[in-house]
Amino acid sequence: MTLRTVGAGTSITTGTASQQSIPISGKSTALRIVATGQNTHVAIGTEPAAAVTDFIIPKDSAAVLGFTNTSARVVSYTKGSTTILDFPEGTSSPFGVGDYVSLSCSTQTDFDFTHKRVKTVFNKSSAANRGLGENFFGQRIIVEHNSGSVSGTFNDPDATLRASFKVAARTDSGSGKVYIQQVQITGQA
Repeated sequence: MTLRTVGAGTSITTGTASQQSIPISGKSTALRIVATGQNTHVAIGTEPAAAVTDFIIPKDSAAVLGFTNTSARVVSYTKGSTTILDFPEGTSSPFGVGDYVSLSCSTQTDFDFTHKRVKTVFNKSSAANRGLGENFFGQRIIVEHNSGSVSGTFNDPDATLRASFKVAARTDSGSGKVYIQQVQITGQA
């Protein structure tokens, strides 16, 4: 199989206690993980902890694991102690309450944030609360990100919100290292 790298990779120094990677913004559906030095157990999630019962990668080998990749364009950003994000008209949030997300803006990077929890997805109509967000039918979410100090007015046509995750790894014994890279599988070589 032929692999094409997506984004920048990261690594974790491993031992017998679970260690987490930095947050990774999902841009593919496959993750290549190389374990060096020791047999390594890995887990993928929002705040994962690897255990000896998790997926094992034998020492000095690699595995390609699949994961769900979710993203959406953001058209409106309301600053405050939490951040309100709106998706384009006619679309709804692909994210649910409890998901973790990262925002990447092409021209207004002050608005970017990494690995923040989705607090609310507006998905119902309520005449009593008209104008407070309930009538957005999934087009609006609230993220647990304090954006009150961000200056300027949001107007980035390429702002993209992506699901984010971390990889946790631990060895059976001793220490090692894992290298993590998002990849696209492009076919047979």
